[in-house]
Amino acid sequence: MPESELIRDLVVVLPGIMGSTLVKDGMPVWAPSAGSVLRAITTFGKCIGELALPKDIGDQRPNDKVEAHALMPDLHVLPGIWTANIGYGKLLDWLQTRFHLIGPADASRIPNLLPVPYDWRLSNRYNGKRLKDIVEPALERWRSQGEPFSDAKITFICHSMGGLVARWYIEKEGGATITRKLVTLGTPYRGSLNALDQLVNGVRKGIGPLKIDLTDFGRSIPSLYQLLPEYACIEADGQLRKLTETSVPQLDHAMVSDAMKFHDELDQSAARRTTDLFDIHPILGFRQPTYATARIVDSSVEPIDTIGGSDEGGDGTVPRFASIPKSLRPDSPSLHFIPDQHGALQSNRAVFDQIEGVLTSTATIFRAASEYQLGVRTEPIVLAGEEIHVEAKVADGGRVGLVARVNNEQGQEVATASLKLSGGVYRAAIEPLPPGAYQLVVGGVDPRPGLVSPVTSALLVWA
Repeated sequence: MPESELIRDLVVVLPGIMGSTLVKDGMPVWAPSAGSVLRAITTFGKCIGELALPKDIGDQRPNDKVEAHALMPDLHVLPGIWTANIGYGKLLDWLQTRFHLIGPADASRIPNLLPVPYDWRLSNRYNGKRLKDIVEPALERWRSQGEPFSDAKITFICHSMGGLVARWYIEKEGGATITRKLVTLGTPYRGSLNALDQLVNGVRKGIGPLKIDLTDFGRSIPSLYQLLPEYACIEADGQLRKLTETSVPQLDHAMVSDAMKFHDELDQSAARRTTDLFDIHPILGFRQPTYATARIVDSSVEPIDTIGGSDEGGDGTVPRFASIPKSLRPDSPSLHFIPDQHGALQSNRAVFDQIEGVLTSTATIFRAASEYQLGVRTEPIVLAGEEIHVEAKVADGGRVGLVARVNNEQGQEVATASLKLSGGVYRAAIEPLPPGAYQLVVGGVDPRPGLVSPVTSALLVWA
């Protein structure tokens, strides 16, 4: 590796919600690995009464002996709680291989790649404070080697909610003085309508009837409330109102107020800071159908793709505009756009190219954007015996041959279906699959890199 590309900083990787394994008394309660997602969900469901948090937990942690253990290496999904993720094994392997970073598994050397798992049930304030106690001693150890590492700082690479944890540490716990760069992948800086949908409407189909109902669990965890939209998102009487300006059924109003205060505290601290400047590099998913607002219907909410009549898209979970920090313009050159789904950003090769450019401080992007960019929508959970329906749109109305490929947890291709164009939308129905977790990749007929940017979604088939 050229001398200019040696990474002298401490690189800290933070996963999103559900992206850390959880253990209780040394036994896994949330720890899927390849081939065991359904088993992990069942195990979690059996412990759900013990894992739900007590009312008014606030920014504290319960004495329930649950600990975060490691970053999820593989596909993981907890139905009805945020979104499915592909896992972090590919990202960590790439960082170590590409930059010769030293991971914590090498006990003979001081690590400068630090994956930080955290108990994602808890408040982001709590996890931000905890982050201080982890990264600052690690940075001091790395600096203790002397030149050229004595003036090292921290570069954060954060997926989804991990970016909010890092922001709290940086803005509120003194981390700005030792942070050089903050790279965020699909971080909901302004929240996400998906969180509102899940907290109000509850768990999606296929779980409740099987007595693994995660609705009450989701409503007990402060972190999910802190993913709620802080922008005006409730459509009523031709206007948009914030969650604190109207009454939304099923929501704990005290938790809503505290979550909005969480966002306000971050934004106010960032606005006041004039020194200890660091670089923010948001990487956004776009082109994907994404809920942006909602209207209240009886005791539920009806999600809507548009805001103010405009469909801005996003990564399927976080709207495009909500993935941008308030300190940056929507057309800022610091923003990088990838046409893929939220749960796949951390394993997308084009994202790796963007991270490489950030870490090596060059503007070079090695993988040119494909000519055709897709927006894909599919049901994240289906029951065994049901067909899997896929819809895709090509940006700017282009015409191209598309195919959906389904891979199982071991990465083996188990099904394919060609998408047919009708009324401007490409559609396909995939034959029912056995119960399990899958990756569904929609791309060009030729799977090699070429004219079409593939989009990857996680899919759960529930028995």
